[in-house]
Amino acid sequence: MSNLFNTVGRKLRANLPFRRALIVLAGFAVGVALLVLFVVNRKTPDRLETAFVPTGVTVIEAKSLPFRLEARGHGVARPAETWQAVANVAGRVVERHPNLDGGAILAKGAELLVLDPSRYELAVAEARSELATLAAEGPQLDTEEANTRRLLELERERLALAEQELSRIERLAETGAVSRSQLDEQRSATLAQRQAVASLENTLELLPSRREMLEARRERARTRLAQAERDLEDTRFVAPYDLRLSEVEVELHQFVGVGQRLFQADNLAAAEVEAHIPVSMMRRLVGGIAPAASSHEALGPGERIDLSAIDAELEMVGAPGAIWQGRVTGIASGLDPLTRTVRVVVRVEEPYRDARPPERPPLQRGVYTRVRLSLPSPKPLLVVPATAVHEGEIFLVDENDRLERRPVEVAFEQRDLAVVAAGMAPGDRVVVDDLPSALQGMPLAPTRGEALEKTIAGRATGTER
Repeated sequence: MSNLFNTVGRKLRANLPFRRALIVLAGFAVGVALLVLFVVNRKTPDRLETAFVPTGVTVIEAKSLPFRLEARGHGVARPAETWQAVANVAGRVVERHPNLDGGAILAKGAELLVLDPSRYELAVAEARSELATLAAEGPQLDTEEANTRRLLELERERLALAEQELSRIERLAETGAVSRSQLDEQRSATLAQRQAVASLENTLELLPSRREMLEARRERARTRLAQAERDLEDTRFVAPYDLRLSEVEVELHQFVGVGQRLFQADNLAAAEVEAHIPVSMMRRLVGGIAPAASSHEALGPGERIDLSAIDAELEMVGAPGAIWQGRVTGIASGLDPLTRTVRVVVRVEEPYRDARPPERPPLQRGVYTRVRLSLPSPKPLLVVPATAVHEGEIFLVDENDRLERRPVEVAFEQRDLAVVAAGMAPGDRVVVDDLPSALQGMPLAPTRGEALEKTIAGRATGTER
């Protein structure tokens, strides 16, 4: 029995590869049959012919408009003139204005502070007394000169007589009519007379130098008087203009020394703002200004440009409606080292006019302002809303009311407007809506946005904010 099972097992193992091949072939045949069946019985999808519905869009007509170039920046206000009151003389404070405190506004001519003037009044009196004394010496010299000239005239006459007598005695001495001693006496008398005349002449010659010395003493006395009077004036501090006090560092009865700081006051006549403007904006702005008449290389940037052509407007940050009109007075040389911006100085006259705190505060020290510089463009510019430009492309409506995507070159953007330098022309219809899908050639249903066109024209000319 076991031999039979062994024989059957060997036969089955011998036929195993053949059976496997049959199974693989049968599976392949079944797969091919199923594939043929599916292909024969497949259904084609139904094709629906659907017409495109035109998309409604708002369009504007591109126009070359009068344009106002702008440059914007920020700056902190400061007074155009500040008085740093410093003591030029020493003394005790004997008078102090009752409102001499920080923040007080005082009118021109108000006496703010008085130092003890007694010692300087004495110095003035002493200098004047010295001048009076020296003034009396002038007539005295005149009298002395007149007297000396009369004496000199008399002495010269006596000298002439002495000379004649000496000549007579010398002739007599030659004949032996007079003694030798008489001749010597006459010679001695004549020499003495000559000496008297020479002395008077010398006195007259010294008078001009004495007059010069007297004038020098007078000039020195006048200088002392002027210095004493100036020191006396420096004891009083009077407001040279309408001012606002910012810092006060002195009290009544306090002794102050020379060079000591007393208070600081700001002139109310004008204020300045050093606005920091981006370089690109400033270059675009000054590009529309004709150069000044003088273009010498040594002149600064503000002197080579006609700054009077620029309109300046300042607005207080945080206080809408607090607006001042100013004028550009200069452009600082070089860029700001921190922000790399151009520093433009704007001056505002009468910054306290129409002040109504807190609605409209004055333009005083430390006010942070927004500065807008503007001037008309030399020629009209082609402008569209900045939102109408999509990554260098603009959407237009062609003559068949279909979408046209066209690349454009934008020169710059200002106040939500894009100035187009190339790529489109006046008269093109520009799509101002955001399209969910902007396909080239898609049909559109355009609607003219006339209100938007007016808004664009107002923003271009600066009449609409």
